[in-house]
Amino acid sequence: MPAPLAPLASYVESWNPQPVADEDALPPGPVVALSALLDLPAAAAESGDPLPPLWQWLYFLHWPAQRALGSDGHLRDARFLPPIPERRRMFAGGRCEISEPLRLGEPAERVSSLAAVTPKQGRSGELLFVTERQEFRQRGRICLVEEQDIVYRSGYDVAARHQHPATLDDTVVARPEGPWQLRLQPGETLLFRFSALTANAHRIHYDTPYVREVENYPGLVVHGPLLALLMLELVRGNAPERPIRSLTYQLHHPAFLGEHLLADGVPGDGHARLRIATHREARHATAEVSFA
Repeated sequence: MPAPLAPLASYVESWNPQPVADEDALPPGPVVALSALLDLPAAAAESGDPLPPLWQWLYFLHWPAQRALGSDGHLRDARFLPPIPERRRMFAGGRCEISEPLRLGEPAERVSSLAAVTPKQGRSGELLFVTERQEFRQRGRICLVEEQDIVYRSGYDVAARHQHPATLDDTVVARPEGPWQLRLQPGETLLFRFSALTANAHRIHYDTPYVREVENYPGLVVHGPLLALLMLELVRGNAPERPIRSLTYQLHHPAFLGEHLLADGVPGDGHARLRIATHREARHATAEVSFA
């Protein structure tokens, strides 16, 4: 595809979206649904309980009209989507500070704002890093502050197409590094259910012909947020009595349908280091949590 006619920074010089607030009652249904998807023995939380970190992604969802979606399933335009041509989006990671956990079943408010826009030069061209900040409030208090880093480019990254394996091995498993371990081999149904739970219509998670012919991936892509949630499940399963005060996570390499995923973690003094691995990549995603 043709390169942009101007530097990416020029398209966002006057782009200054204003903060927006929305509300959600935080009903228990989405928690019950994600708990079932993860094959948990019971719901991760009930009304009045603390919402597990990052499970706020199940709430404050928007379902736009079908005509508002682009050919890839993403929105063509939205408040925090930068106005660059042939926009391609990649979820890079984020951070979360938790003063007190959100409580399931209690009304909450989210205030979203643009925190930073930073043009950078990547190996194959220009990148635009956009950081969105979200403040979550209950009973008039800020309980949780989250920042998400999204990387945008203009057009397809031809060089990146050759960084992925041509074929996938669904038989080999990764070797663990830490004592906390959780394994998952995602199939089509799991990816479909997670897309529905998070209102994610991006075709890379369910449309195999599109993935191979347009995006040049070898198979359906496992959601980045699902990788982050799996890492946090290590903490919830192995140290449930230790509340998380802060966390950071980064997404490094995509994982694909059918691959054996290993989430493992190493606890330390007041913190824990986490990762997602397969037999071919030691660090698909990484995270670190600090305990209160």
